[in-house]
Amino acid sequence: MAKVLLKGNEALAEAALAAGCRFYSGYPITPQTEILEYLSWRMEDVGGTFIQAESELAGVNMVLGAAAAGARALTTSSGPGFSLKQEGISYLVAADLPAVIVDVMRIGTGLGDIAQGQGDYWQLTRGGGHGDYHTLVLAPASVQENADMMAEAFDLAEKYRHPVLIASDAAIGQMIEAVEIPKFIEHDINKYDWTIKGCKKGDEQRKIQNVYYTHPDYETYLSDKYAEMEQTEQRYECIQVEDAEVVLVAYGISSRVCREAVEIAREEGFRMGLIRPITLWPFPVKAFEQAKEAKAFLTVEMNILGQMVDDVKLATGGRYPVDHYGSIFEIPESEGIIAKAKEMLKKGEA
Repeated sequence: MAKVLLKGNEALAEAALAAGCRFYSGYPITPQTEILEYLSWRMEDVGGTFIQAESELAGVNMVLGAAAAGARALTTSSGPGFSLKQEGISYLVAADLPAVIVDVMRIGTGLGDIAQGQGDYWQLTRGGGHGDYHTLVLAPASVQENADMMAEAFDLAEKYRHPVLIASDAAIGQMIEAVEIPKFIEHDINKYDWTIKGCKKGDEQRKIQNVYYTHPDYETYLSDKYAEMEQTEQRYECIQVEDAEVVLVAYGISSRVCREAVEIAREEGFRMGLIRPITLWPFPVKAFEQAKEAKAFLTVEMNILGQMVDDVKLATGGRYPVDHYGSIFEIPESEGIIAKAKEMLKKGEA
């Protein structure tokens, strides 16, 4: 298929249809509203169902119903709206149901601001609802990856019967790039025997129930599921990491700036590298085994507190200095990243 120019949000929406998604329910909120607007007309073209729900809570619970019937179901939001979906996500986990939820991140607590940011890392990776769970989290860094990760997200959701989150951000969602939409597939709503359907008299009824009631050994079932995810689903990209003295760790739009920072630093003779987590959970611990000469690690995130720092400390066993270079409203600049990395190295040598 030829490449076309699309906004990141539009590419994500079209790719969802290509992946067989035929149910969407959501509520408008900047900076993800283009997904909803695009699907409001495009979903009808492919014979699917689009619903602008009365709230984010309604949107995620409609997805739960569609997923229980076997549909590939999608809902999207940003910051405050994503917070409102947390109980619904927790219910999807409890019911062993696959679905895809997209968070196009922005900045700030409360209502925050509509500007670009990466402020939802903790909520995405720690399980923002009640109970004892994780969600698989994919983090695209381009418009093309916004498209490519949709099919992967639905496949993973069905593999584990579990919700999958896509951690996009305002910069990726709003930028326009050339993108190739994956080939369209049709998803068979009757593919799985656990889905619920209308019953005729005498038919055995199917029920979607809380996993704690359906699995006699639910503790082992759940712990084994998450252990398999952690072992087999780590995804990452390493750029000039093996000989790097300082390794940057960044995802999404921040990782694109870090690529440039690594190139500039190398031209100056400063050995810097980049680990880009593609899965935020499971966090790609395996990637850090390649940092054989590292003396320090620096996370680059568009938030104030350095929300990924603790995961990097855990991945490196607490053996190295780990710091954070962050910004809000504005994307971090290469010069500032390099200066911070050199400062860390100087402190370590002192």
